[in-house]
Amino acid sequence: MQSTPFKNISILGCGWFGFAFAKKLVELGFAVKGSTTTKEKLELLSAEKIKPYLVNFTAEHIEAAEDFFEADALFICIPPKRNSLELNDYPNKIKLILESAKHKVKNVILVSSTSVYGDENKTLNENDDTHPDTDSGKVVLQGEQIIRHVYPSNFTIIRFAGLFGPERNPGRFFAGKTAVPNGLAPVNLIHQDDAVGIALAIIQKQAFGRIYNACAPQHPSRKTFYTKAATDTGLQIPGFLEEKTDWKIIESVNVPRFLKYDFKVGI
Repeated sequence: MQSTPFKNISILGCGWFGFAFAKKLVELGFAVKGSTTTKEKLELLSAEKIKPYLVNFTAEHIEAAEDFFEADALFICIPPKRNSLELNDYPNKIKLILESAKHKVKNVILVSSTSVYGDENKTLNENDDTHPDTDSGKVVLQGEQIIRHVYPSNFTIIRFAGLFGPERNPGRFFAGKTAVPNGLAPVNLIHQDDAVGIALAIIQKQAFGRIYNACAPQHPSRKTFYTKAATDTGLQIPGFLEEKTDWKIIESVNVPRFLKYDFKVGI
């Protein structure tokens, strides 16, 4: 049996995913607070009936109105900065956010990444150990470990596979390139519609307290997927090397079991 329905959602980081998620929540009647780091985006959020907040933080300090964190659920949607100087600040930012949200929010959901799994040449799910082999994967895993420490019995983590969709046309990724390595390796991807759908299902079913691998169940080769993506959008077809070196297949046992989610977009 579900408890009292959730009404108030705060989304820290209304970027490509967070903004799409916030708009869907508003459409469904939720009261949504959304944050941005730029004043220019405040009007854009407001125009979509998202209550806008300017939130800025470093590894040492966070500037945000206190009521931003007062919600039934807080989604942390801030990926690590690609800049190597800021990359290592990510775990401290997560720690600061959790301190700011303490005693104010009922549930905290960390948007993470399947980069926490290394290329181990096998299928991996939420029950497997994580061995990241990239710098970004390592700091994302540190962020996960922090939320698990703060909420040992009620942490919620969504590990998104590679995201694509509006304004992220996968046909552009390798268009016109030649001798792209690892052409026979499987892809691990998820469309924005399904990323939003899974996050929404967690709220609707109040299925907090778990890790969810959010990845489409189909895993065609890189050559197959990206060739079709380029062809479908009229871009120059890339050339791939017929090889399968380092790879992984991400699957989920928790999404079908606890969310009963049906993917909308096939890969």
